[in-house]
Amino acid sequence: MHRFFVSVPLSVGQPVTLVGDQAHQVRRVLRMRPPEHVLLLDGHSGVFEAELVAVKNTGVTFQVVRRQEATGEPATHITLYQAVLKGERFGWALQKGVEVGISAFVPLVCERNIVNDTAAIEGKRPRWEQIIREAAEQCGRSRLPVLQPAQLFKQAVKSPPPVAVTTEGIVPEARGRPASGPLRLIPWEGERQMHLRAALVACNVASAPGIQIFVGPEGGFTAEEIALARHYGIQTVTLGPRILRAETAGVIAAALILYEMGDL
Repeated sequence: MHRFFVSVPLSVGQPVTLVGDQAHQVRRVLRMRPPEHVLLLDGHSGVFEAELVAVKNTGVTFQVVRRQEATGEPATHITLYQAVLKGERFGWALQKGVEVGISAFVPLVCERNIVNDTAAIEGKRPRWEQIIREAAEQCGRSRLPVLQPAQLFKQAVKSPPPVAVTTEGIVPEARGRPASGPLRLIPWEGERQMHLRAALVACNVASAPGIQIFVGPEGGFTAEEIALARHYGIQTVTLGPRILRAETAGVIAAALILYEMGDL
């Protein structure tokens, strides 16, 4: 059954009219006719089965007939801080990240970013939100992943607050896991010792309220950015002996984490 996210809260018996691209898909692409059924999702209260009752040039109208249990959402909440990439690569990372099960995305501006104009980045938001919505509909998500505002790397790593630092560096129990905060990981080709699985075990990922993954641009992170990330307790990890592309690393890391957590 085809799925569509809507921007209004849903309830049984409610009429819902789709317009724009969604109406075009129902009317012209799928060529649906009453009384065919679809699933409507408001991203919050569940999944609703709805019957098509009217097809017009201005929009298509459905009647909500029943509520279903929400499925397709992992218990593990992952936020991907993905450096903005040139061309369609960032959109590809969003699309595949949604399919894997990432819950939120933050466009990141790093020192080696090719795309570094924050105003231009925000101008791409409507297109990126469309990619997220369509991917969520296609893969059976019951919640719409969030696209947060773009951030500079040096700002993004500062939240949560800094962890305690000793003469030996960051205290081991704080690395990657601030008190009561999310597990924070940064895949880096310069890391040789800490593998992703080991980091998940060492940081007791099962009790973390969420996981943050930081992925750099085409040129990778600078040494200064890695040092800053480590200062704020973010754990560098290796994803293996092969260097992954910037648009691939975050998706692979998320998939590996969800597999380890039994969510994939």
